[in-house]
Amino acid sequence: MNEIVGSHDLLLVTLDTLRHDVATELAAAGRIPNLVRHLPGGVWEKRHAPGSFTYASHQAIFAGFLPTPAAPGPHPRLFAARFAGSETTAERTFVFDAPDLVSGLADAGYRTVCIGGVGFFNRQGPLGSVLPGMFQESHWEPEFGVASPTSFEEQVVRAEQVVAGLPAEQRLFLFVNVSALHQPNWFHLPGATRAAGDSRATHAAALEYVDRHIGRLFAAASSRRPCFAIVCSDHGTAYGDDGYTGHRLGHEAVWTVPYAHFTLDQGATR
Repeated sequence: MNEIVGSHDLLLVTLDTLRHDVATELAAAGRIPNLVRHLPGGVWEKRHAPGSFTYASHQAIFAGFLPTPAAPGPHPRLFAARFAGSETTAERTFVFDAPDLVSGLADAGYRTVCIGGVGFFNRQGPLGSVLPGMFQESHWEPEFGVASPTSFEEQVVRAEQVVAGLPAEQRLFLFVNVSALHQPNWFHLPGATRAAGDSRATHAAALEYVDRHIGRLFAAASSRRPCFAIVCSDHGTAYGDDGYTGHRLGHEAVWTVPYAHFTLDQGATR
């Protein structure tokens, strides 16, 4: 990461609430081709979320604690704040002298931009301002939120505008919190109804919707120089698993998440 930071633009995409099992099944079935073409080996890595809901998980992620590989560790981290005794800070870790990764990248010369999705990024109150407040620039509109059937398309348009407005020499750390997977998502499945509500099938349809548009985001992020991308879920969610519904609870469907990181060459196609 010490070679990547400073030479590449950086993209972090959290597919909010995406379950690992659904992501894996769709990848194997060829239903998310635009994501799969970038996944190392064409598969998601199985990891454990650092939190069971958006706020907690993103606080950890922005401190450098990305989802942890689902195998015995320790596992060296890509990013870490400098502090004594860290067992996951390695020679290749990018170490920052700041309370969070966003500030650390700003100190390294990056323009830090947040394109929010779920309510913790809407800046409509003090709590919804904490996470986007870490960034030099943040964007949120109702059209980006969970109730919008076109949320990800709208977020991608804003990302394209952000990139187009930057000087060519300005390095960028772009963060996008994708709200489309989060409840409500029933409207992404043809024939589904509000009355029937959300299900594992509508969750899957929402991921297919994201896949149809994510190539544009990758193209924008890599349009000026190579881009190091991290795409992962912040936590999963339960749809009646063992009687549980939702998240902010300690179920396997919540703690197990898909993860990938990869490099997008400059000028990557959609």
